[in-house]
Amino acid sequence: QVQLVESGGGLVQPGGSLRLSCAASGKIGSIEAMGWYRQAPGKQRELVATIPSTGSTNYADSVKGRFTISRDNTKNTVYLQMNYLKPEDTAVYYCNADIVSPSTLWSNNFWGQGTQVTVSS
Repeated sequence: QVQLVESGGGLVQPGGSLRLSCAASGKIGSIEAMGWYRQAPGKQRELVATIPSTGSTNYADSVKGRFTISRDNTKNTVYLQMNYLKPEDTAVYYCNADIVSPSTLWSNNFWGQGTQVTVSS
């Protein structure tokens, strides 16, 4: 079994910052791409940022220049540093990862439970 556990959400004023973390645990052979998605009330889930095991990161246009995704492969953890937050960034943020099983060597996609980010004065 594999679990993704997010942390770091909360309430912040416009212009503020938050750092989200997502740690993967369980039967992990290796982790390929990791990413963050978000879902605002009444809207579809959308991509925020992704980071491959090696290579370039990818960001939604709405967060470019404000958010930074990074990962620590020694801790099986992905981070999302969010700066200059806006009210429209309010959403539940979900961690996502492609994790290779150590026994089958198959890659499966996993989601975290989500963490609420609210940007309001």
